[in-house]
Amino acid sequence: MKKTTQFRRLLNSNQLEFICEAHNGLSARIVEEAGFQGIWGSGLSISAQNGVRDSNELSWTQVLDSLEFMSDVTSIPILLDGDTGYGNFNNMRRLVKKLEQRDIAAVCIEDKLFPKTNSFIRSGTQPLADINEFSGKIKAGKDAQSDDDFAIVARVEAFIAGWGIAEALRRAETYHKAGADAILIHSALSVPDEVIAFKQEWGNRCPVLIVPTKYYTTPTDQFREHKFSMVIWANQILRSATTAMQKSAQNLFEEKNLLSLEDQVVPVSEIFRLQGAKELQEAEKRYLPKSAKGVHAILLGASRGEELGELTIDKPKIMVKINGKPILSHIVDTYNSVGIKHITVVRGYMGQKVNLPNIQYVDNDEFDSRGELLSLQKALVQFSSTDKDMIISYGDVLFNKYIPQILAEEEEDFVVAVDTNWKESVNLNRKADYTSCSMAHSRLSFNKNIYLNKIAEHLEEYEKHGEWMGFLKVSNRVIPKLTAVLDSILSKTNEDKSEMSLLINTLIDQGHTIRVLYTTGHWLDIDSLADIEIAGGFK
Repeated sequence: MKKTTQFRRLLNSNQLEFICEAHNGLSARIVEEAGFQGIWGSGLSISAQNGVRDSNELSWTQVLDSLEFMSDVTSIPILLDGDTGYGNFNNMRRLVKKLEQRDIAAVCIEDKLFPKTNSFIRSGTQPLADINEFSGKIKAGKDAQSDDDFAIVARVEAFIAGWGIAEALRRAETYHKAGADAILIHSALSVPDEVIAFKQEWGNRCPVLIVPTKYYTTPTDQFREHKFSMVIWANQILRSATTAMQKSAQNLFEEKNLLSLEDQVVPVSEIFRLQGAKELQEAEKRYLPKSAKGVHAILLGASRGEELGELTIDKPKIMVKINGKPILSHIVDTYNSVGIKHITVVRGYMGQKVNLPNIQYVDNDEFDSRGELLSLQKALVQFSSTDKDMIISYGDVLFNKYIPQILAEEEEDFVVAVDTNWKESVNLNRKADYTSCSMAHSRLSFNKNIYLNKIAEHLEEYEKHGEWMGFLKVSNRVIPKLTAVLDSILSKTNEDKSEMSLLINTLIDQGHTIRVLYTTGHWLDIDSLADIEIAGGFK
């Protein structure tokens, strides 16, 4: 239902309705969540939140800016406290059009002079607008509206200006004939005598609204008894927020710590909720390409690396330095450069030497007798429930940052990176993981989905489409499946020394498709002293 229609129904309801003040998007959302069916866009509160006086010191376009935020985050109608209409009839016409554009349901204008003075300041001495000139504003506003349900409320300030009931009734009748959809009768007395007297004389010619800020001790049933249409709680949200802010600021200044305050304020998570952070997270999943920031990396680095000889007598391979930094530092820096900050390293040989900061560690004390899959199993224990995808890689493979980036962007359950330049690999004359894929890399494979058939050390040359680079990207959706397959493999005693290639081939055998991303070079497997020399110039 349109917001204008909602407000019309409130105005014409057969029972007393209530709307509450709000002054920005956050307070508007709070008012709606409290259960109110309408919002009073208070001129006092909107100006006060900006630190200026309620005397039209805030421009009407600045008021519109605040209203737009309020309207965007709520589904209930807003009645703007439009002061005097921000000028003459022409300003009023433009105001109504701009309010309708922002889905504001109604505006209330008061019959005082521009710039206005708050009704509770110098009460009794405030001059009123010419009755005919003000009626012209109402007519202009009604002519300007394009939505028949948009409402204009005429606020009669006769009691505020020190006039009696006769003037209040005369003005209300004139404004009603000019097209006002409702009358707001205002009073600065601490008792409701003036507004009740007005309502008794006015009867039911059109809806009558009141603002009982001053006569707040009056039982609400009295308003029902006299058949007022709507009560506006006009500034209590701002005032209660001010009380809380003053108290908190003083507390922080005096105590200079958060211990006495933190338990008395809402957690930051509640602010995030009110801001709609969850909706944004869901929208990001739907509209944005997969970001590396939502990925967790697992590095398998438990082995000693005996092939490096004396370099690994007192430290594991992943801590051997290249260009003055451990191999592990190079890998972590590369992951970090694309936003992957959540990194788990499985350590084993001389694990106490693997101690870089900001990394989560898992220990595999059986690294010497059991292989890579046990390390992965230990790491996966912490991922029984996660909303992050993961990239599994080795702690001795250096790589260019675009490799984890393109892996992270893929949506499929399992993805591997394959180097098409396998004939120039450092692994050519030693153990390597060659791949057979659904299609070789060529111009014909451009923009095609390529899938892995198998990984093997020994393949016929015509079957070799590349070399697996040691990366397996796993969607968070299938982490439980990956864990189940891994557990099944490791439950077989003769598979203790099994490697990642067995896991990948088993996934394929069980019907899982594994997407292949072809790349050319830009990675290096550190398995010899010669590799370390090459890595000295690796970028």
